[in-house]
Amino acid sequence: MKAFISLLLLFVLFLFVDFINLNTSTVTRAEQEVPPYAKWGQIAMEKTKEKYPKADIIDYLYIGREKETEYSIEKFKLWLKNDSKEFGVFVDITFNNETKQIIEINYKETTR
Repeated sequence: MKAFISLLLLFVLFLFVDFINLNTSTVTRAEQEVPPYAKWGQIAMEKTKEKYPKADIIDYLYIGREKETEYSIEKFKLWLKNDSKEFGVFVDITFNNETKQIIEINYKETTR
């Protein structure tokens, strides 16, 4: 009986160690990957914080990129909270494809 319990404990220990190794490698891989829109997402959050200084950004969504010949538009939706009011802000960042210089930033508030 003691041998059975010892084997069972040993088996559970191996499962636990494998589980920890699987989770660690997944987290490491996720930390290394930086999406190409990350730079524009940071700018969207910084500029939105400047425009709405009393609001906290509580959520962030990357919508996508519209690419034209000379310029591209990175699109984001940020969810803000100001006291008891919550609202969304669509942020479109237009930039030159060659120089990566920002041409304009547009904001559009939404209730959804």
